[in-house]
Amino acid sequence: MFTGIVEELGEITAVENLGDSCRFRVRGPVVTEGAKHGDSIAVNGVCLTVVEHDADWFTADVMAETLDRSSLGALAEGFRVNLERPMALGARLGGHIVQGHVDGTGQVLERKPSENWEIIKISLPADLTRYVVEKGSITVDGISLTVVDAGPDYFTVSLIPTTLALTTLGIKQPGDPVNLEVDVVAKYVERLLANSGQGAGQ
Repeated sequence: MFTGIVEELGEITAVENLGDSCRFRVRGPVVTEGAKHGDSIAVNGVCLTVVEHDADWFTADVMAETLDRSSLGALAEGFRVNLERPMALGARLGGHIVQGHVDGTGQVLERKPSENWEIIKISLPADLTRYVVEKGSITVDGISLTVVDAGPDYFTVSLIPTTLALTTLGIKQPGDPVNLEVDVVAKYVERLLANSGQGAGQ
C-alpha cells in the first residue's frame, strides 16, 4: 500500500530484455536505504518487487502484462521515474490510498503555466471516467493528486512548484504517456451497489 507521495525522482539506468518480460535497473538511493530482496517499490505508480539492490540502485522484473497495461513499456535508459516505498503501519497518510495497480494509461494533452502553479490536462480512458470526479483523488504516475476538472474524456490537475520540481510531471510534455490509478474506494462502492441491485441503470 502506498500514499502517492513521491519520495524520490529516480532514473532508469539499464533495461534488460528477457523475452516476455524485462528487468529494470533503477537508481534511487533514498528508496533503496534498508531495502531487502522481495520488498515493494512503486515505480511511476506501479508496484514492483526488488530482485537485487545495492546502496543506490535496485532491479525489478516487469512482466508482459504490466508492460502492456502501463507506461513502463515506454521506459528506456536515462528516463526519470517517480519512486515510493510502501507506507509503514502507523505512518501518516499524506496522499490517499494507492495500491500500485494501474487501471489504465492517459496522455498529457496540454500544459498551462501560471505564476505559481501549472494546470495539466490529461486524457482519460472511457472505462475510467465514472470513477473520476471534481475534487476527487487520482494517481498519476504514482503521484496523489486532486482532480480540478473532470471532463468526458479528460481531467485536469493543478501542480504546485514542489510537485513540478520533484516528480516526472515537471518534465512530461504533451503526448507523453502517464499511468493512472483511480480511487479504489470508488471501485468498491460501485461493486457494492451493483451487488445490492442499485448499480448503474437501477
